[in-house]
Amino acid sequence: QVQLVESGGGVVQAGGSLRLSCTASGRAYAKAWFRQAPGKERELVAAISWSGTSTYYTDSVRGRFTVFRNNAERTVDLQMNSLKPEDTAVYYCAAGQILALTTDPRMFDYWGQGTQVTVSS
Repeated sequence: QVQLVESGGGVVQAGGSLRLSCTASGRAYAKAWFRQAPGKERELVAAISWSGTSTYYTDSVRGRFTVFRNNAERTVDLQMNSLKPEDTAVYYCAAGQILALTTDPRMFDYWGQGTQVTVSS
C-alpha cells in the first residue's frame, strides 16, 4: 500500500501562485492531480507519466499550471500560477501502477487526503 501526503494548499488572492507537493511512501508510477469544488464532480487537473515526458492538462488550467515529478524523491508537484477564484477546490494527489500517462481515474490505485486551495477575488 502506498500512502500519499499532499502539502502546500492555502489561501491566495486571484492572480497569485501556489505550489502543491505530494510525497509517496512507496514506488508508484503514473501520477496526477485532481480537484473537487463544492457541489461539483471531481475533475482531473493534470497528469504525468512515470518518465515525466508525457503530461496532460485540462483546458481550464493549461498554460497556468505545471506538473512535474522527482522519482528519486517520490514526489509530484503542481505549480499553479495566475490563480482564479474558480480554481478554488480541494486538490487530491493520485498515483497508479502503470507507466504510461493516463487520464482515467480508475487507473489510479492510491489517493491522498486532499489539500484545500482557496483563491479570493
